[in-house]
Amino acid sequence: MVKQTSIYITKTDRERLGALVELVREQGEREQFAYINSLEEELELAEIVEPKDIRADIITMRSKVRLKDLDAGEEMEYSLVFPTEANSGEGKISILAPLATAILGRKSGDTVEFQAPARLRRLKVLDVLYQPESTGDYNL
Repeated sequence: MVKQTSIYITKTDRERLGALVELVREQGEREQFAYINSLEEELELAEIVEPKDIRADIITMRSKVRLKDLDAGEEMEYSLVFPTEANSGEGKISILAPLATAILGRKSGDTVEFQAPARLRRLKVLDVLYQPESTGDYNL
């Protein structure tokens, strides 16, 4: 297993994601609970920072990232979004997806492992192409 590095989440993202966890627990279907449990674990491990203090190479909500699948060798780009904004055709993945939960709070250069529906995946974060906080968008 890849050693887990510290993850960082903005205070704003922590509050919004905490509310999402509660909402899904109240209204969600049971099959979503595994994803919520994963997200909740990540939130518990995270160091919380003010949005203006987050490093530009940290993946926050609504960040766009370039990843490399270390087993398949392919590169991909995704944006982390809330479930209502997800659109796979546009590369927008819900924070409830295993991949999104695994990379939230990670930084460029990190390698993450997570259980995808079909197999264990290993990804390297190549670059954070866009992070709202680095452009002064603290409330996106």
